[in-house]
Amino acid sequence: MTDAARSLELDALRPSRGLWGDAWRRFLRTPSAIIGLVMVSLFVLVAIFAPLIAPYDPHDSNLSESLAPPSAEHPLGQDLQGRDELSRIIYGARNSLQIGIISVTIGVSIGLLIGAVAGYMGGWVDSTLMRVMDMMLAIPGLLFAIAIVAVLGPGLYQVMIAIGIVNIPLFARLLRGSILHLKTSDYALSARALGANGTRILGSHLIPNALTPLIVAATLAVATAVIDAAGLGFLGLGPQDPRTAEWGTMLADAPLYLARAPHLAIFPGLAIVLSVLGINLLGDGLRESLDPKLRR
Repeated sequence: MTDAARSLELDALRPSRGLWGDAWRRFLRTPSAIIGLVMVSLFVLVAIFAPLIAPYDPHDSNLSESLAPPSAEHPLGQDLQGRDELSRIIYGARNSLQIGIISVTIGVSIGLLIGAVAGYMGGWVDSTLMRVMDMMLAIPGLLFAIAIVAVLGPGLYQVMIAIGIVNIPLFARLLRGSILHLKTSDYALSARALGANGTRILGSHLIPNALTPLIVAATLAVATAVIDAAGLGFLGLGPQDPRTAEWGTMLADAPLYLARAPHLAIFPGLAIVLSVLGINLLGDGLRESLDPKLRR
């Protein structure tokens, strides 16, 4: 018997710890998921403790050292205003992750409501809501976000709202599919036979059992939201205060001075890549742990 077959046999003999206990056990056996969890945890800790970690105030400028290359005092160099690039990247983690988490929360909250109502009600309600979602999905995500920011005006909170709206149809369609599958399950039919009303069945039985794929999709959507926020910031639609440390906004001036100061593009870009990589690894690990079709 191979090691893999023996491991599967032992897993089958282990007593179940419940959905989340078994998922956590499978999660810990996935090396890439552990790496993703460590990377995301580091970025979160950096964002929380930025005032303690940053060696300089991200707003302090020194024009006499504009575009200075990396040195012992400034390991990642200085930007056009002579501000410490490392400190601004550390504080940028706070803004970039905040945009990702809040925008996905907006998308999940509204998408959950739309998807649950459409999946459970069916009929013309389902058709109407899903056609609206289809129209939103027909527009490229970043282009749709640019249009929303153009209407609302550039700014940090406007970017959060725009990215959140772009994510709504993704979560709505995902939850609708889960609700359509679950509302014909035995426990839902039993609850209906016992006299439970639609609101109770939906809120107490269907939505809790449909949240697993939504959690995985939300985790992966945070990575996309970070990239979209960086793209909007690069286009000048992000925070308008030049003192705001945000990775996409930091990249906006980089192309003008790429030959003289390549560190302006390398380090913020590397921060975006590593954060998105960590979130994607974490999301893939959650998907493998929570999705019964992918359990190894």
